[in-house]
Amino acid sequence: MAEPAHSHPHPHPHGPGGHSHRTGVLGVLESVFAPHSHDVGDQIDTALESSALGITAVKISLVGLLVTAFLQLSVVLISGSVALLADTIHNFADAMTAIPLWFAFVIGRRAVTRRYTYGYKRSEDLAGLFVLAMMLGSTILAAWESIDRLINPHEVTYLGLVALAGLIGFLGNEGVAVYRIRIGNRIGSAALIADGYHARTDGLTSLAVVLGAAGVWLGFPLADPIIGILISISILVVLKSAIVQVFGRLMDAVDPAIVDQVEAVARSVDGVMDVNSVRVRWVGHRLETTLNATVDCKLTVEAGHAIAESIRHDLYHALRKLDAANVHIDPCDHEGVDNHFATRKHDAKKQALAIAS
Repeated sequence: MAEPAHSHPHPHPHGPGGHSHRTGVLGVLESVFAPHSHDVGDQIDTALESSALGITAVKISLVGLLVTAFLQLSVVLISGSVALLADTIHNFADAMTAIPLWFAFVIGRRAVTRRYTYGYKRSEDLAGLFVLAMMLGSTILAAWESIDRLINPHEVTYLGLVALAGLIGFLGNEGVAVYRIRIGNRIGSAALIADGYHARTDGLTSLAVVLGAAGVWLGFPLADPIIGILISISILVVLKSAIVQVFGRLMDAVDPAIVDQVEAVARSVDGVMDVNSVRVRWVGHRLETTLNATVDCKLTVEAGHAIAESIRHDLYHALRKLDAANVHIDPCDHEGVDNHFATRKHDAKKQALAIAS
C-alpha cells in the first residue's frame, strides 16, 4: 500500500541531526569565512515561515546594497575612478539578484495545481541559475577592467575618498553576504546561499579598490589592476563552490548522511523488518522523501497503515525541513510468493538501462 505525501504542519524542537557551533571570536570568524552548510535540518520552521525569512532576507539585502552602491556612485562622479565605477556596477548588479530571488520565494508559496502537482518551490533553484550568471558576469567585468587598467593606466584623483568608498563597498557587501548565507543555511536555500557568495565576491572587488588606491598613493600605479586580476581569480574559486551547490540542488543531490538518517529512523519503528529504495531530494528549501518499508505479511491493512504513519511521524520529528514523506508498505515474502512479480521485469529493465548508461 502507498501512503500519500503529506505536509507536516507542526515543527518539532527535537530529533537527531543536531550539531554544535563555535562561539566567541572564533565562531564569528568561522561564520564569515567558512559558513557552515549542511543538508540535515537544524532549524525549527515551517514552509511558510522559511519562505517569509527568505523574502525578508532579500528585502534587507536589496536595501543594503542599493545604499552601498549609491554612496559609491557619488564618489565616482567626483573622482573619475574607473575601478570604483566597475565596483559600483558590481554592487548594483548584486542588488538586482535579490529581485528574482524575491519572486521565487513568493511564487514558491503558491498552492499545488493539477498541472504543477509538486507546487512551485523549484522556482527558487531556477533563480539560483540567475545568481550564478550574475556572479560570472561580475567576474568577467572585474577581470576586464583590471586588464584594461594594466594596459592603459590613468590618473585617479581623490584617492582618500576612493579608498573610503571601496571600504564602504567591502563592509556593505560582506555584511549582506554574512546575512544571506546565515539565512540561506537556516532555511536550506541554495539560491540564497549562492547570492551571499555573490555579495562576498563583490566585497572582495571593493577591497581591491582600497588596496589599489593605496598602491597608487605609494607611487605604484599598476598596483590596482594587478590586485584586481588576483581578486578576479579568487572570485572564480567562490563561483565554483556556488555552482556545485546550485547545480547539486537541480540534480536532486543531498548529503548522503541525510539518506542514512531517513533509513535509520524508518528502521527504528516497531514492526519494520526492512527498509529500501530510500530517496530524498530538496525542492526549493524543503525536503521530500520516499521509501519502501517491509512488514509482516500477516498484518492487517490497518496495522500496516499505522506503521507507515509512525514512520512518517518520526521522520517529521527528525528532519525539521521535511515537507513531504511517502511511505510504501511491502509485505514480507511468504511461502515463496513474489509480491513484486508484476513489476519486477520493469524494475530490472530500468536497472539494466542505468548500468548500460
